[in-house]
Amino acid sequence: MSVRLGALLAFDALLLTAALNPIAASPGAPLSLDAPTQPRFVVLVALCVGVLSVAAFFCVRGILVGEEFDLKGSDGNQDMLVQRLLAAYCSSIDAQMRMIRMASLTTIAGGIMAAAISFAIMLVKMNA
Repeated sequence: MSVRLGALLAFDALLLTAALNPIAASPGAPLSLDAPTQPRFVVLVALCVGVLSVAAFFCVRGILVGEEFDLKGSDGNQDMLVQRLLAAYCSSIDAQMRMIRMASLTTIAGGIMAAAISFAIMLVKMNA
């Protein structure tokens, strides 16, 4: 599961790079934005970056989920220790699944936003 989260985090990084391109591009580049004359597009790009940053947060949070358990009351009972370890493992898997689901959905939303914004910028540039 951590491998999937790591791959999704790398994909988020690529999408963030693509989403930031219109703001970071040199003036005159095909997708470059001029903040004073195109503030709406700049705000949309910033929102897209925000969504992709949230997706990256969910990925990192899922990777950092640990198996925590409490030994209080076990008094050296091996069966209780095994049961608590298994319960902690199952709980961490559930948490990772929740995080990967949320990260996937926000990554898809951010990717669609980035593509739509780039397409809209190209249409405006072609009609100008």
